[in-house]
Amino acid sequence: MIYDITLNIHYDYTGAAAGGRQLLRIMPLEVPGRQRVIASLVDIAPRPAERRTWTDFFGNPTVEFALRGAHDHVDLTLKARIERFEPAPQIGASADLADMPTLLAQCRDLGADSPLHYIAPSARVPHLPQIASFARDIVASLPPSPDTCDAITAIGSALHGHIRFDSKATTVDTPMAEAFEKRRGVCQDMSHIMIGALRSLGIPAGYVSGFLRTRPPPGRPRLEGADAMHAWVRAWCGPQAGWIEFDPTNDCRAGADHIEVAHGRDYADVSPVKGMLRVAGGQSSRQAVDVIPLLN
Repeated sequence: MIYDITLNIHYDYTGAAAGGRQLLRIMPLEVPGRQRVIASLVDIAPRPAERRTWTDFFGNPTVEFALRGAHDHVDLTLKARIERFEPAPQIGASADLADMPTLLAQCRDLGADSPLHYIAPSARVPHLPQIASFARDIVASLPPSPDTCDAITAIGSALHGHIRFDSKATTVDTPMAEAFEKRRGVCQDMSHIMIGALRSLGIPAGYVSGFLRTRPPPGRPRLEGADAMHAWVRAWCGPQAGWIEFDPTNDCRAGADHIEVAHGRDYADVSPVKGMLRVAGGQSSRQAVDVIPLLN
C-alpha cells in the first residue's frame, strides 16, 4: 500500500519565545521488507537559524533545529509518501517463554536492534509489581509451557480488554501506574503498560511511534488513535522468530495500516518533539494527521 502522509504540529506561546533547540522524530522509517520511504520533507516555520538531520542510536531519522529570534508560534509540517508492505509470514519458531533467560544470556549483539537494550526498566517504564502480577496471571491462564509469541499476544489482548481508550483520561506526562489504576488511557499508556508487563516476564519489549491510516477500507471499523500519532509495541520472540509488533489499543498485530516512524525503549526515546525553549508564560499546541491510501 502507498500512502501520502501529512502531519502538522502547531505551538502558540502567550509570550515571545527565544533560544529554543528541538529534536524532531516525525519522519517515517525505512524498514527493509516492511516499509519504503519514497519521499519525506519536514518544513519548520519560522525558519530556523540552525538545522541538521542525523540518525540516532536506534536508527531513527532526527531533525535538530534552533530558533534564535523572538517568536510567538512554531509550525512543524511533515509531508511524506511511503510504501508499506503486508507483514511477511513468521518464518522462525518462537522461543519457549521458559528459555528466554538462557537465550538472552547467550546474546552478544549490542547493536541498535539487540534485545539486551529492551529488557531493563527505562525512563517511562519502571518495574511495577501490580503490572507484573497482571502479566503473571495472564500467562498462568495459558496452556503449559507457552511460547513467547503466544504470551505477547495474550497480554496485548488482555490489556485491550482491561483499559478503555479515553483521550481525555490521561496526558503525555501521566505515569503508566495511574493509567493502569484508572483503566483508561490512550495508545501511549497501553503501550507502556504492555512493555512493562512483557519485561516483567523476561521478554524484551520496546515502543514504536507511527501513524495509522485514517480512512479504513469499506466495511472495516476506523482504528482508535488515527487522529494523531499512534504507538504500539515491538517484542522479541527469540533469535529465530525475531521481533513482532502488537497494537494493544486495537488488539491486533501491526500490519499494513501501521506506518512506522521511530523505535525506542519507551516514549522518551521517540517523542515527536523534544528539546528546550526560553519562554515566559504558557503555551498551547494542536496536532493534525492525515494518512491517505493511494495504491494497493
